[in-house]
Amino acid sequence: MSTLRGNLQSISLTDVVQLLHVNRKTGKLHIIQGKRTGTLYVENGEVIHAETPQTAGESAAFDVLEWDKGEFEFVVAKFKVPTSIRRSVTDLLMESARTSDSRKRLRGIFPNLHAVPWPTAKEPQLSSGLKIFQEDRKVLPFLDGFRDFLEIINVTELGEVSVLQTCLLLKEAGRLQVLEPSITLTVHTLKTGLFKKGDHIEASKTVESVWQLMGPYRNSQIRNARIMWPEGPAVETIQFNGNVEDQTVLIPKELMQAWGLSEGILVSLRPAP
Repeated sequence: MSTLRGNLQSISLTDVVQLLHVNRKTGKLHIIQGKRTGTLYVENGEVIHAETPQTAGESAAFDVLEWDKGEFEFVVAKFKVPTSIRRSVTDLLMESARTSDSRKRLRGIFPNLHAVPWPTAKEPQLSSGLKIFQEDRKVLPFLDGFRDFLEIINVTELGEVSVLQTCLLLKEAGRLQVLEPSITLTVHTLKTGLFKKGDHIEASKTVESVWQLMGPYRNSQIRNARIMWPEGPAVETIQFNGNVEDQTVLIPKELMQAWGLSEGILVSLRPAP
């Protein structure tokens, strides 16, 4: 049931969030700005999660909170989402305002938070001579060539600006490359039987060749893949088969049912450790 709707030119999104906070509302705050959409999930007045088609968590909340045009609607509804935001509403809004310019500048340099930062050196050479704050050094162990920016932001809990700023220092020093290994493929059912177990997924040899041209996967055997679909990620063993079509990923029926995937849906794949 919609209980609040309006135009962001009449009331700021910050004021809307504060209103929901004061009244301890629970529900979904949907925001539309042209072709862009975002949702803030509010529980007892606190923003506990946020999503846009590109990002989730704090990064998504900060994106949406910067919008000053568009329409919003708050719907009282039950939901089941991860608690990806643990700041209070006051802290979230203050941090959003404080780091707005920095986020915009860094997003211009790293526009795709699903890209994978890959260091071309190891510690201590990786950070030698660079002025990286002690707290921000928590980023370094997670630059493994498999995690994307969003995953690093979530696991370190440092925030988008800290993670991207650290990666920028490494990039400017020539010690970090940004890879985009994700490939979008169409799901089809992997046929299994007495001599073929359903304990893996399959993709084409072309997919393997594309990945093996990239730094961290070069000339190495890729055993696992991270699968992204609307309901979330999963890591599964992958095999490469010359008989699989280039734009297709084969997934066992049991996994498709468990994940709620249907034949012909698009998913995104990239190598996983």
